[in-house]
Amino acid sequence: MYDLPPQVLRAISMLNAAGHRAYVVGGAVRELLRGKGTVTDFDLTTSARPEETEGVFAGFRLIETGLKHGTVTVLLDGLPLEITTFRVDGTYSDGRHPDGVSFTPSLERDLERRDFTINAMAYHPQEGLIDLHGGREDLKAGLIRCVGDPDRRFREDGLRMLRCMRFAAVLGFRIEERTGAALVRCRALLDDIAHERVREELTKLLCGQNAGRVLEDYAPVAAQVLPEIAPTFGFDQRNPWHDKDVWRHTLAAVDAAPADPVLRWAALLHDLGKPPCFTLDEKGVGHFYDHGEESARLAGNILSRLRFDTDTRRRIVALVALHDRPIIPERRPVRRLLARLGPEGTADLIALHRADNAAQSSLAAGRQSELDRAQAVLDRLLAERGSAPVTDGARLIDLLRRPQMTYRELMTFDPGAPELPEDVAEQVEISVKYEGYIRRQEKQVEELRQLEKHRLPPDMEYSHIQGLRLEAREKLAAVRPLDLGQASRISGVSPADIAALMIWLHTRTERGDAT
Repeated sequence: MYDLPPQVLRAISMLNAAGHRAYVVGGAVRELLRGKGTVTDFDLTTSARPEETEGVFAGFRLIETGLKHGTVTVLLDGLPLEITTFRVDGTYSDGRHPDGVSFTPSLERDLERRDFTINAMAYHPQEGLIDLHGGREDLKAGLIRCVGDPDRRFREDGLRMLRCMRFAAVLGFRIEERTGAALVRCRALLDDIAHERVREELTKLLCGQNAGRVLEDYAPVAAQVLPEIAPTFGFDQRNPWHDKDVWRHTLAAVDAAPADPVLRWAALLHDLGKPPCFTLDEKGVGHFYDHGEESARLAGNILSRLRFDTDTRRRIVALVALHDRPIIPERRPVRRLLARLGPEGTADLIALHRADNAAQSSLAAGRQSELDRAQAVLDRLLAERGSAPVTDGARLIDLLRRPQMTYRELMTFDPGAPELPEDVAEQVEISVKYEGYIRRQEKQVEELRQLEKHRLPPDMEYSHIQGLRLEAREKLAAVRPLDLGQASRISGVSPADIAALMIWLHTRTERGDAT
């Protein structure tokens, strides 16, 4: 017998009283069996058709979450319950969603369509646990196993492959052998998954307790969605400060970093630039000059492809770019970092340095005390400003700014937070998450207006302008932009190129030959 919230018990009772079967299903059952923390997210499955479910809960707030798939969300005494009719999925022609579903009176048929055995259990207060696929034993053994044929499960929905790895990382489980082999075999299916969904699953995976082990065991799968990591596999650093190849060093840094999305992503991407920047000196020692900048460039490409919001992308790229620059534990250097990155960014950089250092050889062990001193300097500077030292804690509004955090999830941290209608909560999320983005966009618009005031001569000889890169010269000569604003929007023309043009125009004006 498991303790269920009164709203869940009431929903089951109401469905049963109307002549329908009803069970708690999925992740809630898994977490109840694990006995880890409080379960707040409950899904129910029922023999009632969607219209019958709506009839049972007439008078309550209903959200038609996915009627064609048999799902209705009921807000019962402040707790949202997702109630889905027993169903059998049709074919998955897009490799993500069933083309259609058919309702069934059979709970057994409903459970056999689910992804993993630990998610294919149902529970009823009187009937007890219904476990037809060995989910309870797999839970005890710490195994992630597909229900039925793993190839079929992954072909139905390619995202299940990343979910499989995510569950293994977050729960600290192993992936069953047949399921693991199918992961590698079917990895090309991930090419058809939306980048946003890939981002969400990878972020949860990275923040798991066993992220490093899962990524190492299934590196080909990770490389399918992040091909930029493949050159790091087995890359010998040839350097006494490193006793691991680049990939294993990276994974050790991921595991050593705090389980924060920004820090874990920064740790994963921080050394991508090492293979292309590798050189050997006359003694055969490997060096990676300027690899931080190259890693930051590659990281920016990945984060853009995965549709990260601008603020998160900026924060991660900044950390990657600065990870290989020593942090001098003195007031002036730390103050400069504080001015550049802010309190949270500076603390994150110190944390990333700690993780990077922890993944190095024993020769670098003394670096940790240096980082302790840098943290102490940061705390003193913040105290002088009247700010509290930066800790692992975070304000709730800062948590909500994270791309994976929702208002509903935030309520688990603050039981006193008001219960908002779904549409209102969504507006709150948008206003908080994109506040910085909107401000920056407004700033960019104003900067563009200013650039448009600087006219460019139609007969301008770009090949004669110092500071312009060859690519920029070619693009500008071909397009012949009318002003700096138009020039800044040309692909291949960088901010540095625009700066060179501005200097040229300024010099020309000072000479008095402006048109």
